Amino acid sequence: MMTLVMLGLLVLGVLLGYVLSRKLSRKKRESSESLSLRIVDEAKKEAETIKKESVLQAKENLLKVKTEFEKDTRERKVELDNLERRLRSKEENIDKRIDALSQKETNIENREKSLIHKESHLNEKHDRLNRMLDEQKEKLEKIAGISSEEAKNHLMQSMEAAAKREAATIIRKIEEETKRVADKTSREIIAYAIQRYSGEFVAENTVSVVNLPNDEMKGRIIGREGRNIRAIEAATGIDLIVDDTPEAVVLSSFDPIRREVARISLERLITDGRIHPGRIEDIVKKVRAEIDVIIRETGERTSFDAGVHDIHPEIIYLLGSLRFRTSFSQNVLQHSIEVAHLTGMMAAELKMNVKEAKRAGLLHDIGKALDHKIEGTHASIGADHAKRFGESAQIVQAIATHHDDGRTNTLLGVLVQAADSLSAARPGARREMLETYVKRLEELESIANSFSGVDKCYAIQAGREIRILVENEKISDNDAVMLCKDIIKKIETDLTYPGQIKVTVIRETRVSDYAR
Repeated sequence: MMTLVMLGLLVLGVLLGYVLSRKLSRKKRESSESLSLRIVDEAKKEAETIKKESVLQAKENLLKVKTEFEKDTRERKVELDNLERRLRSKEENIDKRIDALSQKETNIENREKSLIHKESHLNEKHDRLNRMLDEQKEKLEKIAGISSEEAKNHLMQSMEAAAKREAATIIRKIEEETKRVADKTSREIIAYAIQRYSGEFVAENTVSVVNLPNDEMKGRIIGREGRNIRAIEAATGIDLIVDDTPEAVVLSSFDPIRREVARISLERLITDGRIHPGRIEDIVKKVRAEIDVIIRETGERTSFDAGVHDIHPEIIYLLGSLRFRTSFSQNVLQHSIEVAHLTGMMAAELKMNVKEAKRAGLLHDIGKALDHKIEGTHASIGADHAKRFGESAQIVQAIATHHDDGRTNTLLGVLVQAADSLSAARPGARREMLETYVKRLEELESIANSFSGVDKCYAIQAGREIRILVENEKISDNDAVMLCKDIIKKIETDLTYPGQIKVTVIRETRVSDYAR
């Protein structure tokens, strides 16, 4: 029974659930249909609203476009009106110019007619003048007894002879100048080669003389069977010359440092009196060490005095070695110091780097400390060593080009070159002594004073120019020109001088009075 009751209740529950689900589904369907109808109505209303808004927006855009079009049309019309007015104005100007040109053409035609008339009149006058010249020519030929062609040939021959004489004079001067320059250049080349290579030429800057207390010392220097002299030459690397010169021996070498070591060593041996191979080697070794110290201290002191710092020790040593090097009797170290100061002063005037300029000037000749050992010019040798030991590209370039006259040189190189020339060319710097220089200036002034009418004269520019003041009452302007020529001829005849000398004759009129 319980089971049947349970089954009955279950069936009843199923039936009730089915009925209830049918009712619920019908209600949902009815609510969905009402919702869809409401959505459709709202969509239709929204579409109508959008349509009305679109129509209004289209009408507004159309009105705006129409307004802009009318505005552009008005502006274009105004521009076209302005352009039309300008064109009318230009047409009027062109018409006026055409009228003016027509008037000018008429005037030109009238002038041409008048010119043609004048030209015909001038031609007639020209013909009359030609006839008169021919008559005068015939009369002159009768008077002179020669024809015009003969006179022309005679004049040409005289002018040709004068031109040949002038050309001969110029050629002679050029030949003499060439010989003088060639002779000077050849001497410089020989002297420079002597400092670098052994050869047949001997100069004072390749030898040193050691004085002896007596001639007996020569035998002790030579030693038994020449062993002492051989030991000295082997230890120092120089040639010891013992000749008939009284109380003196000669040390010959192209290396100035070796020659200095040999000179000091020999003087110490002579003072000590003990001269034998062992003693010679000890003395030479000590002197060489002392010379190395002197060279290094000299280089350091020189760089410090010149204000050039942070130099590589090898460059310092080369710089100190220049103390024992001479060039045309001028000490190279002193010359380098002068070039450093001159380069620094010129760089300061040009607002350049003064320290860099001094550095380039001080190191420009370091190649001369090695040019007797290494092939090449001292400029290229110095530049190579400066580059090797860390100098800047500007310094290397200045060292390499300080004897180069090419246009590729830098401004720093030009300053070093100018300072080098100034230091070498100053009076007394090289072979020309101060007395000779002063004597030449006195001779130059005495030649000018020997002419009448000269009041005062001054030799300036190291004897390359002389300025002469003449007396205004005695010398006229034309006389001043002739006086200048005469003084030049006398200088060329009586003096021997390098290059050229400028002669300036000054004549002035001074008027003075007193206000009372």
